[in-house]
Amino acid sequence: QVQLVESGGGLVQAGGSLRLSCAASGNIFSINSMGWYRLSPGKERELVASRPGGGRANYADSVKGRFTISRDNAKNTVYLQMNSLKPDDTGVYYCSADIFSFSGRRDYWGKGTLVTVSS
Repeated sequence: QVQLVESGGGLVQAGGSLRLSCAASGNIFSINSMGWYRLSPGKERELVASRPGGGRANYADSVKGRFTISRDNAKNTVYLQMNSLKPDDTGVYYCSADIFSFSGRRDYWGKGTLVTVSS
């Protein structure tokens, strides 16, 4: 069974940095795109950043220049380096991946990791 497990969230002051990690495990044949979404108080879930298997990264306008998504394909892991954090970045960050496994191809989601940015 495929699982995504996030880590790296926490409490940080505005202007600080955090690095999120998301590791995929299970009977995985291949992983296409991987990405990060966030759910902030009073807002709808939004795509923060995504990274196709062999393509360029995509970022929400609100995080461009501050966040960087990267992948370690050998470890089936995606990272989100978050710099110059703002209180508006507060939310639960979810990892998502388009995975081809014994169960076929589908999107998988992690349980989320909380990021809190204090002013």
